[in-house]
Amino acid sequence: MSNGSKDALSTAELIRQLSEEVSRLVGDELRLAKLELAEKGKHAGIGAGLFGGAGVVALFGGGSLVAAVILLLARVMPGWVAAVIVGVVLLAVAALLGLLGRRQVAEATPAAPERTIESIKHDIDAVRERAHR
Repeated sequence: MSNGSKDALSTAELIRQLSEEVSRLVGDELRLAKLELAEKGKHAGIGAGLFGGAGVVALFGGGSLVAAVILLLARVMPGWVAAVIVGVVLLAVAALLGLLGRRQVAEATPAAPERTIESIKHDIDAVRERAHR
């Protein structure tokens, strides 16, 4: 065997190794992206549920305030005071659920898997650097 065929074999081996490493790297990055998107999807789901809960509680609060106004107009009695208190408490709960929902949705955005994208950029740079050697 001449020295030229030895170099060709080494180049072929390097290409095979590079191909294996790139395949493994792509698989690892896809798994990372899947995990990151699942995490963000979970936060989006929780946030949407909390927004829905805030809407239902606000509806009950609005109903209580409407009942209070009706009772107030029908007759001025202590019953409307109780209805106002219930309405205000329900609206305060709705506000709290809305804030919690907004926080959950904020944690889920942007939907792009940012850590995976950064990791892929780093991997591409490492492969380029290694290829130039």
